Amino acid sequence: MANAIYKRTGRLSRLLVRRDRIRIPLWLIGICFFTFVVPISFLGLYGSQADRDAMADTMENPAMIAMVGPADLDNYTLGVMTAHQMLLMTAVVVGLMSILLVTRHTRADEEDGRIEVIRSLPVGRLSNLNATLVVYTIVNVLLALIVGVGLYALNIESMGLEGSLLYGAALGATGIIFAGVTAVFAQLSESSRGTIGLSIAVLLIAYLVRGIGDVSNEALSWISPLGWVTQTAAYGENNWGPILLLLGVSLVLFVVANYLNAIRDLGAGFLPSKPGRKQASAFLQSPIGLAFRLQRTGTIAWAIGMFVIGASYGSVFGDLDSFFEGNEMMQQMLAASGGLSFTEQFMSMLMIVMGILAAVPPVMAMNKLAGEEKKSRLEHLLGRAVSRTRLMASFLVIAVVNGFVMISLEAIGLWAASVSVMEEPFSFGKVYGMALVYYPAILVMVGLSALLIGYLPRRTGLVWLYVFYSFFVLYLGGIFQFDEWVGKLSPFGHVPQIPVEDMNWLSIGMLVVVAIVLTILGLIGYNKRDIEG
Repeated sequence: MANAIYKRTGRLSRLLVRRDRIRIPLWLIGICFFTFVVPISFLGLYGSQADRDAMADTMENPAMIAMVGPADLDNYTLGVMTAHQMLLMTAVVVGLMSILLVTRHTRADEEDGRIEVIRSLPVGRLSNLNATLVVYTIVNVLLALIVGVGLYALNIESMGLEGSLLYGAALGATGIIFAGVTAVFAQLSESSRGTIGLSIAVLLIAYLVRGIGDVSNEALSWISPLGWVTQTAAYGENNWGPILLLLGVSLVLFVVANYLNAIRDLGAGFLPSKPGRKQASAFLQSPIGLAFRLQRTGTIAWAIGMFVIGASYGSVFGDLDSFFEGNEMMQQMLAASGGLSFTEQFMSMLMIVMGILAAVPPVMAMNKLAGEEKKSRLEHLLGRAVSRTRLMASFLVIAVVNGFVMISLEAIGLWAASVSVMEEPFSFGKVYGMALVYYPAILVMVGLSALLIGYLPRRTGLVWLYVFYSFFVLYLGGIFQFDEWVGKLSPFGHVPQIPVEDMNWLSIGMLVVVAIVLTILGLIGYNKRDIEG
């Protein structure tokens, strides 16, 4: 009986690998490249221990501890620096990889009817779930080995074999535990959107709880899986205990997911959706109303997240000036000019990150149109008195408004928190203006999504590579010392960093024009091409 419920798990595992033969290598290559390039860059930028000690001084403040976690700052070798500044952020990306890929083969396939087809064949009831868990456990183990061996192969002093293997194991274990988290939520939720939303919520809560614990109460950090990642102290104490804890909890989650899958009906969830109203409202009977209803929950969740992100950044502004004044390296990085305080200049750098983060929800809102098309849910709309232009314009309007709301909430959160901790807080108009100037760049990203939907509907995911590129070259550009033209390839690279730079209305106007052109071209292409069924 036990063998029957797992029948053909191996064959389904091969099928999953076949389906993700492009996705898996892309994720692995991207994560590994990002991991290997950082210590090499650090080696060139911080060649002496004096340079590394100066960087350690910049990390000894609550803002940076909350962001990247604690470290042995008295022994800030190149290995400790790499693990301190990159391990946690990379672990978050690995967790996101597991969430998206496990959802794809569990609840998303069930939602689209693929699991029903598979279950009609001679396979076990739990075979698909376990095939997914087996494949992505192996993928994360492979990631751990590649990262561990690869870091050691760089032959950098202070980056020994044990520390390198522990670094890789921390990433792999993070991926495995979030595969388990996603597998459980795939049983609880009735939709792939709910599965992804709940899983990412756990990821964000884990990050926030760890940050609060690292700053105020270390015991609180042990509640968070990401807190266990930072406690490994790779290249320092090399503590393997948290890895065993991560794997142990993962095993428990796997068992829980199997049990829940065994006792529920196909297509059902333990968190059922509330029944809708018998009669749809007038707003819901319009394309824009339907588009908004499909994204309402996600939009609200992202709105709350954006406000919290802004508030978390604003809460550390109280003592930044005094911190910068006592730190020669930071003074060199933020060379005061034009009478601007170090806090003002730091905020202008921070706004780049906030602007790129605010681009994520509107791009998701725009790509929702392509997602509905892939699931064959648009034919009944277009078969009625609804034009393609009106349908696409509905999603465009939501994406445009979404972007404005997200960047506004980030600014409001940052201002509200900074007012409570700064003796001389910035005015709301100043903070809001510094944020809103990034809105045209967000519109360019939305326009690019529309263009891909219009001409390459199966390649809409390419816009995320562009978003990641923007984050990489602009956020880490100072570390890697990229040429200016590299940043200019991103629309965010053309936004003036107020108040460090003067307002450039020409650049802002050009971004708006580019966004409009991309959107119009997307509408033209969408009207001309066939709708995929």
